[in-house]
Amino acid sequence: MTKADFVKRVARAADLTNDQATRAVQAVLDELELALKAGDEVQFSGFGKFSVSHRAAREGVDPRNPGQKIQIPARKVPRFQAGAQLKRSVAG
Repeated sequence: MTKADFVKRVARAADLTNDQATRAVQAVLDELELALKAGDEVQFSGFGKFSVSHRAAREGVDPRNPGQKIQIPARKVPRFQAGAQLKRSVAG
């Protein structure tokens, strides 16, 4: 499903115009991104939790030259942990 498909579904479900739904979905995504950039967690009860994890520096292998080792720097990565209700819903 694309973002446009998702916006159409939100518009239908919330009885909004496509323009209103587009702005609403974009606002949610923007605020989620800002919260994660600030190092905050965003939790939706029953749905899941968005957070930022720290991935430590490590040694890897260059895929173009498997004999050569490379250093992969430490970095922050976004993480999503599904809530119990979402897990049950997806499982059927």
